[in-house]
Amino acid sequence: MYFAALLARTEDGWEASDTELDDVETLSDLAELAREASPEDDTVLVLIEQEDAWFGVVRIDGEDDPRIYVSDAAAAARSSYGEILLTDELLGREPGDDGPDLDALDLDGTEEPDGDSDDDEDGGSAEAVPHSPVGDTEILDDLGVSEKELKALDADDALGAIAEALGASEVLETVR
Repeated sequence: MYFAALLARTEDGWEASDTELDDVETLSDLAELAREASPEDDTVLVLIEQEDAWFGVVRIDGEDDPRIYVSDAAAAARSSYGEILLTDELLGREPGDDGPDLDALDLDGTEEPDGDSDDDEDGGSAEAVPHSPVGDTEILDDLGVSEKELKALDADDALGAIAEALGASEVLETVR
């Protein structure tokens, strides 16, 4: 089960809104959705969690590039919402470097089936994504959540702990 919310900082404090990510296909789409939540170009946080597996924070400050933190890249890579956050840059790979070069393979139909090709391919791509946090660990430093605190959060209560540190737990609970 997924939960996603937008927290927009305003003059009066934080405002929360739940958000539907079904139409979001790219990080750019997500950033645009977040910017629409704050007409004044204030800070907007997109908080995403998959129950007990991983959480992600995307920070949008005006027109700046989004800053991203994902608690467990490998777990996030297995979900459609996580794939939006796991950009090549975030994973430290060159753009378009996600699979074998099909032009370099000799696929004339005479290959010996080894029975493991699908498993090898899936295992290889999963190994490229670490079972650890990725992204900007200082994403919330200026808002009261240090790098150490962020890394120590468990996926099952991370968004609540972040909202509490921001003083936004009540507004987040209204959309949960």
